[in-house]
Amino acid sequence: MKPYNIDIESYLSRIAYIGNIEPSFDALRRLHRAHVLTVPFENLDIQYGIPIHLNLESLFNKVINQRRGGFCFELNGLFYELLKGFGFKVRLISAQVYSKDGQLGAQFDHAAIIVSIEEDEFLVDVGYGEFAIEPLKIVLNETIWDERGRFMMEEFAENQILVARLDHAKKKNEYVFDLKGHELTDFEEMCYYHQTSPNSPFTQRKLITIPTQNGRYTLTSDKFLYKIGIRTKIESIAGEDAFLQKLELIFGRSFADCFEPLLVRK
Repeated sequence: MKPYNIDIESYLSRIAYIGNIEPSFDALRRLHRAHVLTVPFENLDIQYGIPIHLNLESLFNKVINQRRGGFCFELNGLFYELLKGFGFKVRLISAQVYSKDGQLGAQFDHAAIIVSIEEDEFLVDVGYGEFAIEPLKIVLNETIWDERGRFMMEEFAENQILVARLDHAKKKNEYVFDLKGHELTDFEEMCYYHQTSPNSPFTQRKLITIPTQNGRYTLTSDKFLYKIGIRTKIESIAGEDAFLQKLELIFGRSFADCFEPLLVRK
């Protein structure tokens, strides 16, 4: 199969990025920030029975050309290719996510990225939902500051690191990531699982979320949450029509175009 080369110019336009693209921490930080502020984390294809295939052409068409979002395998898979194309030293890594009841997921449960810049390494994750807005330097047993919170990394096992969020006096374990690099195809089995299993969090309810400059928009099957600073406004979403109308209003016409048959217009 002929390799698919992503259109860099279209990608940068999609994330509204203008500036330096030479491999440096400043460029990485600005690219990461631009990505999470413009490309939502969402599971709507799963909810509407549209298969997700981990090939770059279909992922690029969905996220960049159709101006959609996606989940970890899609968003971090694409961002990995973008960074690699700019000459960053990158590897796509596997992570195991903690469930709400504290259980650790399987290998390849989540895809993230490690970027090496000189002597430092950074955890890069534009596909996790509510997480860091900029790359997190990989340092153990120290508080790692981000605009959206504080984090801590600890050794979990050989070549594995636990990343946790620090919320006041509480520590919330997010996921355990490996240091070994993988190909995107290595995540296909778990990508299929998350689309089809009743035990997957992505089959439970609709979810689309994106940070704003001072808060976050989150739309689920039955709620719309608008967070500004530390305050959150919650609106009830009553039914499919209301969900789709709010989806178009908040996240744009591109979503209405994808789900037009389901959208009732007055």
